[in-house]
Amino acid sequence: MKFTDGHWMMRAGITPTYAVEVLDVATTAEGMRVLAPTYPVRSRRDLQSGAVLTIDVTAPLPDVIGVRVTHHAGTATRSPRFELFTAGSTEFTVDEESATLTSGALSVRFTGQPWQVDFLAGGRTLTSGSAKDTAFMSTSDGGHHLVQRLGLNVGDAVYGMGERFGPLVKNGQAVDIWMADGGTCTEQAYKNVPFFLTNAGYGVFVNHPGLVSFEAGSEDVSKVQFSIEAQSMQYFVIYGPTPKEILAKYTALTGRPALPPAWSFGLWLSTSFNTDYDEATVTSFIEGMAERDLPLSVFHFDCFWMRELSWCDFEWDPKVFPDPPGMLARLKARGLRVCVWINPYIGQRSSLFEEGKALGYFLKRPNGDVWQWDLWQPGLAIVDFTNPEAREWYASKLDALLDMGVDCFKSDFAERIPTDAVYYDGADPAEMHNYYTYLYNRTVFDLLRKRRGEGDAVVFARSATVGGQQFPVHWGGDNLSTPQSMAETLRGGLSLTMSGFGFWSHDIGGFEGTPEAWLFKRWIAFGLLSSHSRLHANYSYRVPWAFDEEAVDVLRKFTKLKATLMPYLYQAARVAHLDGVSVMRAMVVEFPDDPACVHLDRQYMLGPDLLVAPVFTEGGDVSYYVPAGEWTHYLTGETVTGPRWVREEHGFGSVPLLVRPGAVLPVGAVDDRPDYDYADGITLRVYDLADGATVTTELPTTAGTVACTFTTTRRGGEVHVSSDNAPASWRVQLAGSEPVAAEGSSLTVQI
Repeated sequence: MKFTDGHWMMRAGITPTYAVEVLDVATTAEGMRVLAPTYPVRSRRDLQSGAVLTIDVTAPLPDVIGVRVTHHAGTATRSPRFELFTAGSTEFTVDEESATLTSGALSVRFTGQPWQVDFLAGGRTLTSGSAKDTAFMSTSDGGHHLVQRLGLNVGDAVYGMGERFGPLVKNGQAVDIWMADGGTCTEQAYKNVPFFLTNAGYGVFVNHPGLVSFEAGSEDVSKVQFSIEAQSMQYFVIYGPTPKEILAKYTALTGRPALPPAWSFGLWLSTSFNTDYDEATVTSFIEGMAERDLPLSVFHFDCFWMRELSWCDFEWDPKVFPDPPGMLARLKARGLRVCVWINPYIGQRSSLFEEGKALGYFLKRPNGDVWQWDLWQPGLAIVDFTNPEAREWYASKLDALLDMGVDCFKSDFAERIPTDAVYYDGADPAEMHNYYTYLYNRTVFDLLRKRRGEGDAVVFARSATVGGQQFPVHWGGDNLSTPQSMAETLRGGLSLTMSGFGFWSHDIGGFEGTPEAWLFKRWIAFGLLSSHSRLHANYSYRVPWAFDEEAVDVLRKFTKLKATLMPYLYQAARVAHLDGVSVMRAMVVEFPDDPACVHLDRQYMLGPDLLVAPVFTEGGDVSYYVPAGEWTHYLTGETVTGPRWVREEHGFGSVPLLVRPGAVLPVGAVDDRPDYDYADGITLRVYDLADGATVTTELPTTAGTVACTFTTTRRGGEVHVSSDNAPASWRVQLAGSEPVAAEGSSLTVQI
């Protein structure tokens, strides 16, 4: 939201009030309190009227400082509130004379006349707010907005704010954190997170579940501004200094992703949405995949597994699925997991509508009526997840499906939540608009975790906000079957992973429309080199033989490639779970000191050691940037020395997939499933290891523990590899050489 009209004037109807000076500083049990009058204090007479901002500073975690700016403190506190995971006893120091609080390596300092707030770490000022940067704005319609601006230094880039499909760098963009079902080609977003990180050593999280308006160098081009309509606003500044460390500390505060089951990393195939399907259709798809040697892990039933106009009643449509338990048993006998589509809405035709209405489990209007409308389903009602009994009721319906043999749920929707509804717990409906998805997906995920155990729960969710990263996986929403949409989909995914989300997927080939065969084949490589991979669409099927036989070959190649990379990918998943650093990473996350990586949004790192540059053209032309060192094409063994830009041409069975110099890449011996004994028959591929360098490689189990650890060291012309718990069969392969089998717990290979 913009308040100014250029540099000197305000917009019509806006009255600004700015913090001017530091009147008083006091140490509190939680940190420090600063009183900041909005006028110069020259004598006692000046203290008898006028607004004073109260600024409470806290240290919830080391290297994290919270700042709460309050005008009137008498406003009633209402839910919802983000759940934060604070240390409880973080050490901090306060210097009242200089109005400074320090947490770990990060300090904040307040000065007045002129007003100044500085965040300092590493011997430098990270960012500052100066005169007129801490304020409240009164509007002619009675609105009251708290506003904070923080400066951007030359070259500072802003990232994150959820899954946003425009340019990866947010400088110059106005971003409203407001849930919307707007596809992938607009400024609207399914996943809204009031958090941004920078390449300048810090991130900022605005602790407000409702509408947060960001002006990222778009009102004042040298500042990031954030504002909310309220009497009090809290934000946290998080010091890294690297992007990985910022994300680790942000997710320590707001929640780390759960570890998805290994089987979920395999290929998902869907019925698609508005297509015709029954059990015969499903069986033909599955048998077609098996006949063509296309490994499949999960089969997904989209909306029409239920009767039309009944979404959701969680009952199989008997006309097309007369024997659900038998059908699910037959799918399970093929080694498949099963996913079904759900949402938090109950159509009026649903058998659950009267039940939920009678029990009071739906959102209500102020007069007590059930809140209903006809968008999506006639007479649709919305489950009130602030009611514990309603959560249990909703979960019980899903529990019956788990008893039947369903393994997981596609938890769709939850973006179009009304702002005039009444909640069971009295929650603020405007703030619940964004927050509702958190309660919805937590309800579903908690049920799966309760029934299936830790490490075997997974959803396929579309909407999310702060904390939603704890309930993976999330997919990119309704994209189009165009190369432009393929690119915007990638931008959205990278933006989301820079907002604390560890796992992400998208509809291969696009959701709306039917892609040309060439685009579908190009998208396959991108899709299988994402953390999670799904074939899904709206009006057309996504089985590869619907396009051409080459599409079958391409899908086979990349599905099997991903399976062999699972020892590496599942370890990257463990890192996301334990440390909060995503599996897919923007280049700047891995290479923050390389200025060429600041704006890159058509390539990414898959884990720490694989560079992926999707091909967006029919002819295979692609250009991408290679950071410093000798990188190796994984598929061909050819090398590229950076830093440099590379231009290549790739066939449909190829994609730029480069291995980082110095990497030791664990490659599995199984290519027909994602969940297997990763250590058995493992090959450690060693790439351009520097003399004297040592690399530690942990091999995960499918249970998320460590099966064994390998230590690889180069000494002159030899590479020595040893293990603390070596499997019976393992090999070492130097780049450009044949693999060498090991006997016992160590092996030395000549270069």
